[in-house]
Amino acid sequence: MVEAIKAVNLTKTFGKFVAVDHINFEVKEGEIFGFLGPNGAGKSTTIKMLTTVLKPTEGTAIVNGYDVVKDPANVRRSIGVVPQEYTADEDLTGWENMMMMAGLYGIDREVAKERARELLEMVELGQAMNRKVETYSGGMRRRLEIAMSLISRPKVLFLDEPTVGLDAQTRKAIWDYIMKLKREYNMTIFVTTHYLEEADQYADRIAIIDHGKILAIGSPKELKESIGGDVVTLVTTNDEAAVKVLQGLEGVLDVKKVDGELRVKVKEGEEMAPRILEGLLKNGIKVSKMAITEPTMDEVYMEYTGRKMRDEEGDSKEAFMMRRTLRRARG
Repeated sequence: MVEAIKAVNLTKTFGKFVAVDHINFEVKEGEIFGFLGPNGAGKSTTIKMLTTVLKPTEGTAIVNGYDVVKDPANVRRSIGVVPQEYTADEDLTGWENMMMMAGLYGIDREVAKERARELLEMVELGQAMNRKVETYSGGMRRRLEIAMSLISRPKVLFLDEPTVGLDAQTRKAIWDYIMKLKREYNMTIFVTTHYLEEADQYADRIAIIDHGKILAIGSPKELKESIGGDVVTLVTTNDEAAVKVLQGLEGVLDVKKVDGELRVKVKEGEEMAPRILEGLLKNGIKVSKMAITEPTMDEVYMEYTGRKMRDEEGDSKEAFMMRRTLRRARG
């Protein structure tokens, strides 16, 4: 299958700080590639290098057959980008923003009008196209940003946290549009997110990035299978002693302490749970909580990073974006 994006030892440093550390990955033409990680993991920096906003410190990246350093103009002509921050001019209408974007790409005005109407209808902004963007809700703004990014008919669409700060219903609507793009245009979509359930449900393949390094790449199914077995979560009265007991039990594959709980990886959760409980109680260790789960993206993420992904990361970003929007509106 044709590669739409290829990164080889892609690296970005800011002084002594390494934001992206020699990462390697490929994105196949027509797939949704999820870039999963917490704030500060290197997701946005990677997108900025792939879209020619930042020049790599080391390594190379090819997008649509063009080198991001040697041929940035052709890279930019062949891609669409929806950044985290709202970029539409709030003093203009949705229609005017679409036409302005078309002008930046040098698209013929009559062609631009046809595309703008089609795209605004697709994202259900047809009736709001003549309203100023300052009157739009957060979900409407995000849908407009997606429509603006598609005016040039890009081969690859980059979405940087497209649903951050949106309610669950609006998030689903945004993903409905993204899936429609894939179906109707066979568009390659590179999307960063810290919402595990979104990556699990919508991405064809996922790369987990943390501290600038890619820790794992695969389909959601492959990543879940990679951690093997079920996970028994425990809260005990003596974790240190419990770990020693659990490590000695046959059938226990791994034991980790994450956020005050013990995560015990086992082959068969229902079969092992009674044996785990019995082994701990025999050693005077009481259990106040026990749960058995099949592998999920949460489990995958914890397996590779050693910690949980928290939604409050999105809350802080949402607050930042709201403050930014309000400042621009007042200005």
